[in-house]
Amino acid sequence: MNEKFIQTQSLYALLDLEPFIILSALLLLAWVFYKLFLREVSDERHRNLKNHFRGLFRHYLIMSVFFMTFAGILHFTEGQGPLGRSLPYLGILTFGWGGAVFVKVCRLIILQYLFLGSMKAGVPVLIVNIFSLLMSVVLALWGASQIFGIQLAPLLATSAAFSIILGLALQDTLGNLFAGISLQLDKSFEIGDWVEVVQGLQKTVGQVKEITWRATTLIGWADEVIVIPNRTMANSHISNYQSGDLPIIRSQIFRLPYGTDVQLAQECLLASLREIPEIRNFPEPVCLVSENNESWLGLKLSYYIDNYGAQYTVGHKVLARGLEYLKANGLQVTHTTIKIIQPPPTPGTEPAI
Repeated sequence: MNEKFIQTQSLYALLDLEPFIILSALLLLAWVFYKLFLREVSDERHRNLKNHFRGLFRHYLIMSVFFMTFAGILHFTEGQGPLGRSLPYLGILTFGWGGAVFVKVCRLIILQYLFLGSMKAGVPVLIVNIFSLLMSVVLALWGASQIFGIQLAPLLATSAAFSIILGLALQDTLGNLFAGISLQLDKSFEIGDWVEVVQGLQKTVGQVKEITWRATTLIGWADEVIVIPNRTMANSHISNYQSGDLPIIRSQIFRLPYGTDVQLAQECLLASLREIPEIRNFPEPVCLVSENNESWLGLKLSYYIDNYGAQYTVGHKVLARGLEYLKANGLQVTHTTIKIIQPPPTPGTEPAI
């Protein structure tokens, strides 16, 4: 009965010792790559990779037990007897588990290659997931043709109508999928970048956390999770505030009473920035007069930072330090006052009550 449905000779050839050795070598290669080239990745990346290796080693050990059991039964029974009749089913289980381990090893190698180009920040797993899916489908179809003798060409031809119906049903999902792929190919933003997504009158600001099959996940200012479909991201205006090595400029205005020593105030404000480590020394901060009237003069203190997400924290420090330095040097900021002048009463009229 087994020979009628299962090509046992092809199955036993696939479960030879050589494929097992090659798979073991791939796993060893992934481990050596991690130990030699990924020492400087962030702690989060280390935890991620170690979890992948733990799961992979568990699957490998289970596959090894299946393979050794299959090889032992085949050697001692030569396919005869009750154990021999169950051997093809054990072989299919061993092949399936080995295929899963092969896909996981290849996925881990690609993931490590992506980590190699981004040691500290994360990497999008969308491309890795697509690669894993395609490899799983190809391996499953190839295994079915080898083990069960299924002809793939007629099967693919008869499934054309079903593929069209399925494509129409999954139109939105496929649109998000291909939009996510295009975003990755364009590299408009990466994991960890702060972006502003504008579509019509709606504006969303957040840090890119992940890009999945369907959507891009952002973390907002209040640590809220923002999920935006990839099609929406692809059709929106995206401003990346953390691309490359370009610094981010921010400013704070201090209004001082008219007649204040401008040079002394500028020196105080610039000196206050030296105690804030988040502010870059190059380009240098500048302090210029931005406004002047009969009540006050405004000094605009401009500075550069690297982390867009820390701008409000840094801005608070700039304001607090600036006021502290001005006060220590006898300079005070002006206060907004409203002065009401009542005109004198017209002769012959009573004053209004």
